[in-house]
Amino acid sequence: MTLHDFAPTDRRRGPSVPSPLTNNPRAGQWSSERMSHGMVADYKRLLMTDGEGIRCSLYVSGCPFHCEQCYNASIWDFRAGHPYTPELEARIMADLALDYVQGITFLGGEPLLNTGVLLPLARRIRQSFGHSKDIWCWTGYTWEELMRPGETPDKLELLHLVDVLVDGRYIRTLHDPLLQFRGSSNQRILDVPRSFEERRPVIWPKLHDQKRFIPEVYGKDRSAGEGSAS
Repeated sequence: MTLHDFAPTDRRRGPSVPSPLTNNPRAGQWSSERMSHGMVADYKRLLMTDGEGIRCSLYVSGCPFHCEQCYNASIWDFRAGHPYTPELEARIMADLALDYVQGITFLGGEPLLNTGVLLPLARRIRQSFGHSKDIWCWTGYTWEELMRPGETPDKLELLHLVDVLVDGRYIRTLHDPLLQFRGSSNQRILDVPRSFEERRPVIWPKLHDQKRFIPEVYGKDRSAGEGSAS
């Protein structure tokens, strides 16, 4: 497949954009209205991998960024998976009502190209729980791209309901397994309310990347202990 930069080359679009390893759209080129079929690839409950605390995760279908070596390439197709249903939404709301569940995470696929599903769900979550449950969202867009004139308004509407955004394409040459909740070093974890308030991307204050592999540390400690005993 040939990857293209669909917009003028402009480094003000965010970290590592444009990239020859992804598709790079111009403002407003892609929209949920034109592309989404209201499909979801998966729903997982009571996870601790897709954001802070115990969470529910909704994986929507369809992503045109086509990042090289994408972990979820199997759901690039907007018709993959199964339709989002009232029954699934009822299950999500019941799971979120559990005291020990901190919130929900929107992943994909590309959440900001599935706003027909996620906007009504996010509004219902806010109406039912206020801000006692947080909303995380992953996106291939950068914050700067989402703020560009000409981007579709539904993306910003959903973003205003989100607490934490993990932004940016996955760039395989910047892959780093020590990063918290993201795959490549160009991606950022952003505090969305503060970013809107300050009109610039503000890093989530709880960011804590590892410095080295934890199994490696344990392995060294174990080896040292075994050496002392011999």
